[in-house]
Amino acid sequence: MSANNSTLKPAVLVVGAGIMGAGIAQVAAQAGHPVHLYDMREGAAQSAVEKLHASLGTLVTKGKMAAQDVAALLARIVPVARLQDAADSTLVVEAIVEQLEAKRALWLQLEDMVDATCVFASNTSSISITAMAQGLRHPERLVGMHFFNPVPLMKLVEVVSGLHTAAQVANDVFFLAQSWGKVAVHARSTPGFIVNRIARPYYAEALALLQEQCTSPVVLDACLKAIDFRMGPCELMDLIGHDTNFAVTQSVYQANFFDKRYVPSLLQRELVDGGLLGRKSGRGIYDYAEGAVKPQLAAAPTADFPARSGVQLHGSGARMDAWAQQLTSAGVAFAHDRGADWTGLSTPTLQLRQTDGLTASSLGAHVAVFDLAFAPESSRVLAWAPSVRASAACATEAQAWLSALGYQPQQVADQSALVVARTVAMLINEAADAVQQGVCTVDGANQAMKLGVNYPAGPFDWLAAWSAQGVIDVLNALDAQYGGERYRVSPWLRQQAWAALGSA
Repeated sequence: MSANNSTLKPAVLVVGAGIMGAGIAQVAAQAGHPVHLYDMREGAAQSAVEKLHASLGTLVTKGKMAAQDVAALLARIVPVARLQDAADSTLVVEAIVEQLEAKRALWLQLEDMVDATCVFASNTSSISITAMAQGLRHPERLVGMHFFNPVPLMKLVEVVSGLHTAAQVANDVFFLAQSWGKVAVHARSTPGFIVNRIARPYYAEALALLQEQCTSPVVLDACLKAIDFRMGPCELMDLIGHDTNFAVTQSVYQANFFDKRYVPSLLQRELVDGGLLGRKSGRGIYDYAEGAVKPQLAAAPTADFPARSGVQLHGSGARMDAWAQQLTSAGVAFAHDRGADWTGLSTPTLQLRQTDGLTASSLGAHVAVFDLAFAPESSRVLAWAPSVRASAACATEAQAWLSALGYQPQQVADQSALVVARTVAMLINEAADAVQQGVCTVDGANQAMKLGVNYPAGPFDWLAAWSAQGVIDVLNALDAQYGGERYRVSPWLRQQAWAALGSA
């Protein structure tokens, strides 16, 4: 294959006719390639083509595809009963069971059938490409080509290089994926690659907060959807299936030699052991039985601004600018200390501080903390926590201020970094380590997370809206609270903080 030949039309063999394999065959054929589809299960390849015919027919009925285009696409996909029938292939994409030995056995079998220039691409989501290539006569031709489900709709393809993968092979597959209408990103073969690695904290921090009984699943989900995640972590794990999510976490944990950053959750293991796998079992974190009612957020009462004298804003940024405008519009007199070393609002009886990772209880008796947000705030759900030493009146005042400022405040336990700040800091930190270790680039990480798992922003987009030192402060506070290795700061992130200091 040649990366620079835009008219390249390799003969493609897709091995595995399940959901992923059928989807890969569809996008390859839609791009104009002749495709052979093989599955070791008798009749499975033919059945997959028939299902594809039915699903594409629905698109024709809805006017989303032309009948002649569907006919041409389907004509390019030919089911084969034997691998030997596709010996002229120049690209093999494997989408079989996620087991190393099964994949390695397939490649060894194919080496005796196809030309030495044929490229081998595995759709594995987590298995080492280096390990898979062991024993091949031509390990340099094996590369990862990780698609996301559903393949025809999801834009991302991780192009994963093992130690033996030739740079030309990786580049050829990269540009080929682009010609198939995908956004390709290069990745190095390390546990979880890009997406499955960087995404671990989204689930892990939610499970940790639930295990510590800091809040409820519905509040966790609402807080993260407030910064435009399409699904909260509890909803998403229920959709994925806790057995699948737990297995991936275990795989990444074991492959990283039991690094505490990736330690699986006891709570999730209990869900799996109890058969509470999520939507597919009818119950997971939420109950999906017929007639079950999903818990709803507690409605916070609306409130007027509770103080009319001695009000002061602290710090700068979009949120403080918005608050200043709201106070002015409401006729509330206030001072504004833009140079303060914390962000929030104070009255003679309250400090209401945006979290920097420290708990309200560690900051004083008349303190409440509220969560981070990223502008623009499309939802007003906001986690907050009063000091355990705060009086009832102080806590009531804090909630009243947040309500008057237009939020739907949700009280959680006074734990370090609350919900959003804790989760996003860990996502940024994991991405920073991936870049530090050469797994991907900054741009590759951003694209992978936005396109592979539909994040509202990439980890480095969030970093640009925050600051390296702000993230470090949150991680240090978490580390001080919990100890161990989980919240250690990435060296890459420390370097960014030092660089931001300039020559001062």
